[in-house]
Amino acid sequence: MPRLWAKIIKKHRIDRQATAECVWEGAEEALTELCHEFDIPRPLWLNKHYREFEEFRRTQFLPEHFMEEVPFQRLEIEFLEDDGKTRRSNDPRNQFDGF
Repeated sequence: MPRLWAKIIKKHRIDRQATAECVWEGAEEALTELCHEFDIPRPLWLNKHYREFEEFRRTQFLPEHFMEEVPFQRLEIEFLEDDGKTRRSNDPRNQFDGF
């Protein structure tokens, strides 16, 4: 099942993160659910956010995109497709050859 991944960024680090199952058309509802889980207000979706989300499958909300004051630098969301493949790093440092 596809998911929406949300990350709260504070001081250039991920402070909190969560995912919610959703379909492409239900991204705004999934964001509302994640904001409730984070206990933060829901951001305003501007045309900029719709364009970025449509083109790149991700967008970010800055403090000025919220009606209330928020204690973080940005909220990033990304739509994760579920194609059934397990992904692993190709970095040789992460490979285990045994002893």
